[in-house]
Amino acid sequence: MSDQDRLDRARVSPKKSLGQNFLHDPNALEKIVAVAEVEPDDTVLEIGPGTGNLTRVLARHAGRVIAVELDDRLLPLLEREFGDQPRVEIVHGDILATNVSRLIGESDYLVVANLPYYITSAIIRYLLENKHRPRRLVLTMQREVAERLVATPGDLSLLAVSVQFYGQVKIALRLNPGAFWPRPDVESAVVRIDVYDTPPVSVPSERLFFQIVRAGFGQKRKQLRNAISTGLHLDKAEAERLLIQAGIDPQRRAEALNLDEWAALTRAAAETDLGKRFS
Repeated sequence: MSDQDRLDRARVSPKKSLGQNFLHDPNALEKIVAVAEVEPDDTVLEIGPGTGNLTRVLARHAGRVIAVELDDRLLPLLEREFGDQPRVEIVHGDILATNVSRLIGESDYLVVANLPYYITSAIIRYLLENKHRPRRLVLTMQREVAERLVATPGDLSLLAVSVQFYGQVKIALRLNPGAFWPRPDVESAVVRIDVYDTPPVSVPSERLFFQIVRAGFGQKRKQLRNAISTGLHLDKAEAERLLIQAGIDPQRRAEALNLDEWAALTRAAAETDLGKRFS
């Protein structure tokens, strides 16, 4: 039975406001689970199971699947299909308001999801900044966002720096709009993020690191000297001294810095009052 037939029978229509484009292509679903390298003893967190297409495939491979669905209209449909499967747990909730540690427990876990495109960035940040981070994330998202995540210095964004700080990221698959129903107006991609045990750069404080990165990107089109000065409430001379101490030309822009340079700037800032302020 197709997604459209299943939803028609349940008298449910996809909501644009929730970014509901259900991935139904069987080959794409199998490839996504293969990219995630799901093993029989793995716990998998799925966000937005929708009609359960991906949930079905995950349940054949994983030891435990926890599927968090915001739309209460879809819960009866999901419960009818998975209610008698002990390895699948359907949870009604907003992932951004969910205590992941309480939901998952202490076990290691993966995240595999077809994300609502309008909140992709927020969900990624929430999961990676969580104390109990997943081991791996395999996420379907708008191709434009996927390409931003794998950007290199010269075209970096705050989101790209954040993700690359926490994990190794790559685009694993590209999906045709026809793989979804309703058909989206944009192309999609599947991104795999393998989360590091420890970040690839050394910083004295993650909080200070991200405070500095946010300041740098807060006025992206400005030179770093001006952006850092404004974002960290420093005078321009002090901001320039910090950048020079870190070996960074004050006239460069945030999108040009690599992770090592952001880390060097963080270490320089930690030796000033900023270190105490954001420790």
